[in-house]
Amino acid sequence: MQAHPSVNLPEALDLWPRGKTPMARPDDGSFPNLRVYLPSPEHRTGKTVLIFPGGGYALVSSAKEGHRPAQLLNAHGIAAAVLEYRHAPHRHPVPLMDAQRGLRVLRHWAEARGLDADQVGVMGFSAGGHLAGSLATQPEVSAGRIGDAMDAVSFRPDFAALIYPVVSFTATSSHSGSRNNLLGNAPDPALAEALSIEKAVSPGTPPMFLVHAQDDLSVSPANSIGLFEALTRQQVPAELHIYPKGGHGFGLAANHPWGELLLHWLRQG
Repeated sequence: MQAHPSVNLPEALDLWPRGKTPMARPDDGSFPNLRVYLPSPEHRTGKTVLIFPGGGYALVSSAKEGHRPAQLLNAHGIAAAVLEYRHAPHRHPVPLMDAQRGLRVLRHWAEARGLDADQVGVMGFSAGGHLAGSLATQPEVSAGRIGDAMDAVSFRPDFAALIYPVVSFTATSSHSGSRNNLLGNAPDPALAEALSIEKAVSPGTPPMFLVHAQDDLSVSPANSIGLFEALTRQQVPAELHIYPKGGHGFGLAANHPWGELLLHWLRQG
């Protein structure tokens, strides 16, 4: 597929109606917010991707792991959106509640623009990968229902791409920083296990695309490997790519052609 050189400026969408953000804090500032990129009509594939930047649940790396990937997808005819979700000092379930609402809003937005409402997926980087995996496997956060039309829209993604993701909160490979920012310094073991994505996979989990670097010293590649094995046990279609070099947070670095591999994977779905 040839890239279209022009990329439209993002459109801001309201995630929550003004004054109705559940579990809001006075120090939330501009979070959460949603920005969407719509390709030109003649280049649209019908697919839409919601992107969660990483940041260890302490921040969101919006430019590197949000808007740049969105622009890549947009240039190849795929509608994309970047969600700047709430994070620490917010704890679970706030980020997941924002993610579920974001997918609902984006699916509604896509359908209104003639895009395929059954081809709305998610992509996440690092801790954003954990959030994407949680969106694909966890039950609804009931506090996210605010009595509007979005409540009736499905929040479950049709596919998921996880890039150097945090996956497990219980294994020795667990990224303790992300876990502690999301669950606190002394998390309930049962909750940590429930939010370990590899333990939440089921036959109904959507297809996944996984990328990691073998020399990642921040988030071990054991996270992606363990998730791939869990997906395989449940017979969920999955694709795993591990590069020998790259460390953590390589984004769309030129020496990591996972962007092209992702585009190929998306074309096959």
